Amino acid sequence: MHDILAVLSGSLVGFSLGLIGGGGSILAVPLLLYVVGVSDAHIAIGTSAVAVAVTAFANLLPHARAGTVKWPCAATFAATGVMGALVGSTVGKEFNGDYLLLLFAIVMMLVGASMLRPKSNAGDPGVRITWPIARRLVTIGFATGLLYGFYGIGGGVLIVPGIMLGSGMPILNAVGSSLFSVGVFGTATASNYALTGLIDWWTAGLFIAGGAVAGAFGMRAAVRLAHHKGLLNRVFAVIVIVVALYMLLRSLRVIGVL
Repeated sequence: MHDILAVLSGSLVGFSLGLIGGGGSILAVPLLLYVVGVSDAHIAIGTSAVAVAVTAFANLLPHARAGTVKWPCAATFAATGVMGALVGSTVGKEFNGDYLLLLFAIVMMLVGASMLRPKSNAGDPGVRITWPIARRLVTIGFATGLLYGFYGIGGGVLIVPGIMLGSGMPILNAVGSSLFSVGVFGTATASNYALTGLIDWWTAGLFIAGGAVAGAFGMRAAVRLAHHKGLLNRVFAVIVIVVALYMLLRSLRVIGVL
């Protein structure tokens, strides 16, 4: 049953990523904890980081072929972000698991609320890296990597807005460019957790397998439902907020507040 639930949970994350282009990875940790049955918050975050990194690199290839990746900006953002991810994951491993989940739930609610806000496609598709842009990307990249490493989440909810803010590129290019950083941050975070044995490799493999297959179906569904993308994003945001509230209440009970 554990294996079946791991594949199904990975499928849900993969399908949502393919359908709305981001945000699905934020559900990986609660799915691993409350559905698959991973007993430790740190192991859930480490296992999630592996699955997210592999999925990101797999999805990077079609974006690279389509020319949507702005490599100089992506590499600059990732270079300092990976250092932030190593720092964040090191601190996160030492943080009490119950309080870590409490903070995770609060961040999830903030992310869900931000997803309800309409996003603009405006930007400069021909953006080239300059010293001012590089400085912004370096600063925002480190801060984003720090949060990614600590919480084990990123993608469309942290990295895409960060790259857009730092470079001024359109959201299409930011999505493609962000996948490189997601993969690099996830690899750094997973490596740090792996050093102390905080990854369930078997579960990670099942999660990735389910996500790879379902992601293709999600992409097909996205094409058919392209005119309803805004609605899909809002529905997903509500789901994220509901899951966050559940995690918040559960965490408050565990630490004795409720």
